[in-house]
Amino acid sequence: MSLRNLPKIKAFDRPDGVQWDAPTDVLSKWALSPQAAEADDPRTISIYDQIGEDPWTGAGMTAKRVAGILRSIGSVDVTVNINSPGGDFFEGLAIYNLLREHPAKVSVRVMGYAASAASIIAMAGDEIEMGMGSFFMIHNAWGVAVGNQHDMRATAEVLAPFDQAMSEIYEARTGQKKSDVVAMMDAETWISSGDAVKKGFADSVTDRANIEASASAPSAVIAKRKLDSILASQGMPRSERRKMMRDISSGTQDATAPVTQDADISAGLSQLIQTMKK
Repeated sequence: MSLRNLPKIKAFDRPDGVQWDAPTDVLSKWALSPQAAEADDPRTISIYDQIGEDPWTGAGMTAKRVAGILRSIGSVDVTVNINSPGGDFFEGLAIYNLLREHPAKVSVRVMGYAASAASIIAMAGDEIEMGMGSFFMIHNAWGVAVGNQHDMRATAEVLAPFDQAMSEIYEARTGQKKSDVVAMMDAETWISSGDAVKKGFADSVTDRANIEASASAPSAVIAKRKLDSILASQGMPRSERRKMMRDISSGTQDATAPVTQDADISAGLSQLIQTMKK
């Protein structure tokens, strides 16, 4: 169990009609961030992708994958490296619970961004270390829903318990007043490494390079991330973005064809698509 007195969050039933996603502003920042190298230590869990499974590519970090890694690691200390824009809050809370219940020490290292659902995962650390220039970002649960006014009200009711759960986690881990935590979530707050230590979101800041082993991601990876953030900014749901990128990668999407019906995509989009195909 956690060495800290962290709340266990009850398992939620996955709500119908809501598509979880990372906020578009976070996606755009994360898209250009370096890609950390995989750790050699078998006791290290590397979370360098969005939270939640990508149904088209199989990428993304899920609770099922983390559970499998923890089983293989056994009852020994574990390190969790994070550089993620967040994503599926349902999966993020489940991963938090898994790490909280791990019988040995959990050390978290924020290597770039621990945003949205990824910030919840980070809170499970008995010790949290942040690299210079790294950030937390906390906000209210973010999802996409379609429907009439009754559907929208129902969605708000669905999201409210997630906000409550997150505020309880932040409050317990940081020692901040509940009202202050809620205000930060309402405002979508970016927290730098130094400020995170002051506010209790982290325990220390390291001057070690926050991304190890590589200065930049491969061009195809950067292209995929940029395309994802552009399409997200145009309001395209995550599931549709993933299908489009799968089609592009397999060569079935015409790079010159419109990719949205109602929005203009930047002039560089075709170039991004061509880079992804290489």
